[in-house]
Amino acid sequence: MTARGQRASAIATTGSPLSSAPISQSVPLWDLLVVGGGAAGFMAAITAAESGVKRVLVLEATPDPLTKVRLSGGGRCNVTHACWDPAELVGHYPRGQRPLRGPFSRFAAGDAIAWFADHGLNLVEEPDGRMFPEANRSSAVVQCLRQSARDHGVALKLTAMAQRVEHQPDGCFHVHCRGGEMVQAKRLLLATGGHPSGRRLAQSLGHQLIAPVPSLFTLALDAPELVSCSGVALDDVALTLQLEGQRFHQVGRVLITHWGLSGPALLRLTAFAARALHGQRYRGELKVRWCGAQDQATLAKSMRDLRQTSARRTLAAARPLVDRLPRRLWLALLQRAGVNPELRWADCPAKFEQALLRSLQESVYSVKGRGPFGEEFVTAGGVTLGEVNLATMESRVCPGLHLAGELLDIDGVTGGFNFQHCWTSGWLAGQAVAEEITRSDRRS
Repeated sequence: MTARGQRASAIATTGSPLSSAPISQSVPLWDLLVVGGGAAGFMAAITAAESGVKRVLVLEATPDPLTKVRLSGGGRCNVTHACWDPAELVGHYPRGQRPLRGPFSRFAAGDAIAWFADHGLNLVEEPDGRMFPEANRSSAVVQCLRQSARDHGVALKLTAMAQRVEHQPDGCFHVHCRGGEMVQAKRLLLATGGHPSGRRLAQSLGHQLIAPVPSLFTLALDAPELVSCSGVALDDVALTLQLEGQRFHQVGRVLITHWGLSGPALLRLTAFAARALHGQRYRGELKVRWCGAQDQATLAKSMRDLRQTSARRTLAAARPLVDRLPRRLWLALLQRAGVNPELRWADCPAKFEQALLRSLQESVYSVKGRGPFGEEFVTAGGVTLGEVNLATMESRVCPGLHLAGELLDIDGVTGGFNFQHCWTSGWLAGQAVAEEITRSDRRS
């Protein structure tokens, strides 16, 4: 019998691979029990099974594993980012920058791309560096992970909410599920993402938690004139968020919404400012430089040129930076500066011209909260990193316990970085579990 067949036979008495059959009342002893059927959990389970761990079970609280993978990227799934240098890669993580250097030196973006290719899923790079499945569908990623788990004998139990865990004197773990079922395992991995159940389990096993707060969210602004610009996107916009005693800065693509601002640069800004914004109840001051890299002298010259070449045209009809500045945004800036759009350029007073220059260079808006739809997909916070050996993802306070993914106090900006951390931490945990189980089996 092949090794794969032996693994399948070993679990046949306790439930078929990737089925949702009830756990046997005999309570089999699993080598690895993964709580959480998301990206990190599946990566850890597959890696462990591929490395020789025979009895691997994934518990998923919902009827639909890998939900975040399926929903991410608008149904396309931004699997990772084409950022090859670990020293550069860590710069995309507001929490966890320095600690991640070690893990990324072992398994980073290039390794993730190769891993998926080896498992039948090719990724393609977009111009901005984001990596998507060749089929351009998140279902391809889900199928790849589920099929790989099935091929290597990983068992999956759905609608199994882990509610309580006990660490036994012999080192095993007893996990009690909703409905009264109990599962026992030699090694336990918590990979529950941002769900509070995982944080409670980690805390019950002795871990300290950093309170989670939203990350990667849009901002609602006190800017009624921007409502008419909803849907306008602009590159190279400089954003400066001023909070009490702190300042955060980003440059990049911005999307104007009917409540304020969104887009990659804004999401990156809120990720790095997540805790500070939470502490200020999402109130602050946002300075926006709409004119990109254009300096004041260039802007002033463009205004003078309009006075000469378009003297008889109105301010609404002839705008500066015509190749860059959308007409709707220009009209909004006229409104903000209190300038009549029907005024001709020949009749525009110098004070109005100066007001428009200031609006282009530094429009200041009051932040009045987060965007209205709870777009945040990531939380900042979780298990304190000092309590985890990031080379193996094993707990320093509870031997035999591993933690991976968003449960840890690590989060990245938009662009595939959060999934990359899940692949890395899951792979490291799976490798470490395999080494320990193999060593234990040799001793016995």
